[in-house]
Amino acid sequence: MKHRKGDAVNGWLILDKPAGMGSTYIVNLTRRLLNAKKNGHIGTLDPFASGVLPIAFGETTKLIDFLDDETKEYEFTIQWGIATDSADSEGQIIETCNKIPKKEEILQIIPLFIGQIKQTPPIFSAVKINGKRAYDLARQGQEVIIAERTVNIYKLEYCGNLPNNQTSFKVCCSKGTYIRSLGRDMAKMLGTCGYLCRLRRTRAGIFDEKSEISLETLQNMLYVDERRKFLLPSETSLRGIAVMAVSEVEAAKLCHGQALSPKERENLFPLQTIVAAVCDKRLVALVRIEETKISPIRVFNL
Repeated sequence: MKHRKGDAVNGWLILDKPAGMGSTYIVNLTRRLLNAKKNGHIGTLDPFASGVLPIAFGETTKLIDFLDDETKEYEFTIQWGIATDSADSEGQIIETCNKIPKKEEILQIIPLFIGQIKQTPPIFSAVKINGKRAYDLARQGQEVIIAERTVNIYKLEYCGNLPNNQTSFKVCCSKGTYIRSLGRDMAKMLGTCGYLCRLRRTRAGIFDEKSEISLETLQNMLYVDERRKFLLPSETSLRGIAVMAVSEVEAAKLCHGQALSPKERENLFPLQTIVAAVCDKRLVALVRIEETKISPIRVFNL
């Protein structure tokens, strides 16, 4: 059997992804920089976008599925009067318009984009159509038809007009929201066209810009051990999850996939709650509280 190169590195690296690089490329690069066996990320960022990209290493990758649904926050800038096929600055121009919306007009339509809204992802997106990525089909010149989806916009804030017919905004939204589509649709409602000329993620779940490190800083470090000092513990991402202390004996059971009896912990947690089982400050497992048992759903070898 062929063994994967690298060390068993665990934890979170909160990277400030630079514009011009894809998320997959960044994940592969940081795996090499930290000489790690395995890593993965939360929430893909478009290549032209920058900002917070949480990268999980080793056992911490088991937490990705539990955190990917959390809210995200972005800053973005719309270039009015021009539309591109990708709805960002990397696409080909497909339309122009002389109308540049005024502040009063923009403020008037903002409430219409808050709450549950429907949007269609850009054809140059990672959405799968019959098993193939939409952007691959689009680059091949094939017709791309993407189904409309429902997303949640929790907050949308006007931040001011800029030179060269641009306006900046801040948004807090649900997983699956395409900010490029949001910018495109706002322009349409204003009777013009537009594309995103800047997009930056400022928060992904509990992780924000305060925790991030730049790729340049990481690359300028000579030694792997120096780079690993920026890893945050796996438990960092569990701030919003209840903690249940377990004994060494109980931890061993959970690690072997065995359920615990709920008798000694009755009424401590609501049924069907997911709880972090911790032994001596060490994350052992994520468990589900059930009526007749406490079942491990993710076990960690930290």
